[in-house]
Amino acid sequence: MDARVDITDETQARIDLAAALRMTARADMHEAVANHYSVALSADGMRFLINPKWMHWSRVKASDMILVDLNEGTDHPRVDHTAMKIHGQVHKLCPAARVVMHLHPITTTALASIDPPGMPAIDQNSARYHNRLAVDLGYGGMANSDAEGARLAGLLGNKSRLLMGNHGVMITAPTVAEAWDDIYTFDRAAKIVVAAMSTGRPLLTLGEAEAEQTAQDWEEIVDFSTAHFEEMKLILDAQCPDYRE
Repeated sequence: MDARVDITDETQARIDLAAALRMTARADMHEAVANHYSVALSADGMRFLINPKWMHWSRVKASDMILVDLNEGTDHPRVDHTAMKIHGQVHKLCPAARVVMHLHPITTTALASIDPPGMPAIDQNSARYHNRLAVDLGYGGMANSDAEGARLAGLLGNKSRLLMGNHGVMITAPTVAEAWDDIYTFDRAAKIVVAAMSTGRPLLTLGEAEAEQTAQDWEEIVDFSTAHFEEMKLILDAQCPDYRE
């Protein structure tokens, strides 16, 4: 198959991307008009959709998504510079990462700012990430170069999530549904962990076998993620259907 050929339906990708952005704003996980979500259209990751810069996520529509072609350069007037550097390199270097979501949710970022950053497995939600989370300890400011984007892509390795120390989180997945459910659960898990830490008492962490089994169980229920996303779209359809436009 020609890697340049689109393997993702652009119309559906636009709708799903707009839905995910609006859902994230409704969950209060967004950061003003910053942060970015993208969906690769081509197998080589060179063509992808991404949200426009400085537009509030609560009002984005499918037609607002920007189509980027890295064959035409790595800058775009309507795409945040750091978004191009991060998403461009991740899609290019990690083609399995069809969807890339980068966020700075408050509780997740708090978890990324403790020493050391991490997600201890203390319950069913946090155990989803047991041995499945890469961590970046090299924050050096905003991602202003292709080299920084490539560094972040390299840190992912064979994992699909990156807890970015002093920064936030990046989640990758084959579909928008899986990525959005993952990032939602990640922040929910972070809330549980930070709440437990705030008591000042020791964390009751799961054993290695129990945590690993729970993580594997999560990987077996992809339909849960899809159902969650589709149910959320039904809510949007009832309350603000213009996201599909």
